[in-house]
Amino acid sequence: MITELNQRSREIFRQIVDAYVATGEPVGSRTISRRLGMVLSPATIRNVMADLEEQGLLYAPHTSAGRIPTDAGLRMFVNGLLEIGSLTEDERESIEAKCASSGRALSDVLNEASTMLAGLSHCAGLVVAPKTDRPLKHIEFVSLGPGRALVVLVNEDGLVENRVIEVPVGLPTSTLQTVSNYLSAKLVGRTLEEARQEVTREIQEQRTQLDELSRRVVAEGLATWAGAGGSQGGGGGQLIVRGQARLLEDVTALSDLERVRALFEALETKEAMLRLIEATGQGDGVQIFIGAENVLFNHSGCSLIISPFQNSREQVIGAIGVIGPTRINYARIIPLVDYTAKVISRLVG
Repeated sequence: MITELNQRSREIFRQIVDAYVATGEPVGSRTISRRLGMVLSPATIRNVMADLEEQGLLYAPHTSAGRIPTDAGLRMFVNGLLEIGSLTEDERESIEAKCASSGRALSDVLNEASTMLAGLSHCAGLVVAPKTDRPLKHIEFVSLGPGRALVVLVNEDGLVENRVIEVPVGLPTSTLQTVSNYLSAKLVGRTLEEARQEVTREIQEQRTQLDELSRRVVAEGLATWAGAGGSQGGGGGQLIVRGQARLLEDVTALSDLERVRALFEALETKEAMLRLIEATGQGDGVQIFIGAENVLFNHSGCSLIISPFQNSREQVIGAIGVIGPTRINYARIIPLVDYTAKVISRLVG
C-alpha cells in the first residue's frame, strides 16, 4: 500500500505517526504544518489527511480535527517508512553485561533480560520460555531444611532449572545424596518424562536398591516435574513479565485498565504462550504484532515486539520482547529486542 502514496502523502503520514508516537494525542493539520516548516498549508494537509483516512490509515477518535493512525496504518509505517535506529556501543555492552552477570542459569538470564528491556523501553518486558524436553545431563537434590529440597536440573543444552519440592520431614541428607547418585547413574540422558516412567517402573518391580524414603522422593519429585498435566515440550512453560505498571501508567493509550488486566490474564495461559512461541518461530528475527493483528491484543490497544532465542542447534527454545501501547517507539525498541535475543542465544550456546 505504501507504493500507492505519493511523496507528499508519505511525508505527511510519517509526520502524523511521529507526532502520535511522541504525544499519544490526535494530530491536527496545524501541528503537521508546523512540523513541516509551513511548507504546506493546514488546508492542504487536511485534504491529504482525509485521503489517508479514506484509505484506512487514519481515523478520528473524537469529533475534533485530530487524527491518529489505525493498526493498519501503523503496520504500513513499520513495514515501509520506519527508519530503525541502531544501538550505541555502550548500550550493546550494557545489555551483554546485564545478561552475563546473572550467571549460567537460564531463568536468571531471562529475569535480568526482561527487567532490563522494561527499563530501556519504558514498556513491559516479556519472556516466553517453554520447558524443553531435552535429555538431562545432571540431576541433584539439595536439602533446604525440614520438609523441603531443591532439585537442580541441567539438560543437554546447558540450561539450568531449579525447583523446590516437598520431602518427608527428617529425611537424612545422605538419602538425598543417594537419590542424586541413583538418578545420575541411571537416568541421565533421558527426558523428564522418560525419567519419570523409568522410576515408576523400577518402583513397581521393586528392583531398585533405594530404601522406601528414597523411592518416595524420586517418585514425588519426578511426578512434580513431568506429571500427567504437562503439555507438549515437557510440561508447560514459564512467562516472565516485568514492568506491567508502565502499561498502566500510559492512560492516554490505555484508558481502559480492564483491557490491560485481560491481556495479562490471556498471556498467563499455556495456550497463549505456545502461540507466541509458534509465531516467533515462523520468521527470522524480530516479529511485530500491532493491535488487532493478534488475537491476544485485539481489545487491549497494545503491540508486541518479540524475537526468538535459540540453542546451539539453532532450535527456537523461547522468545523475548516488549509489550506496550500501539504508539511505542518502534525505531528504538526493535533493535533493543533484536540484540537482546541474540545475546541470550549466544549465552545459551
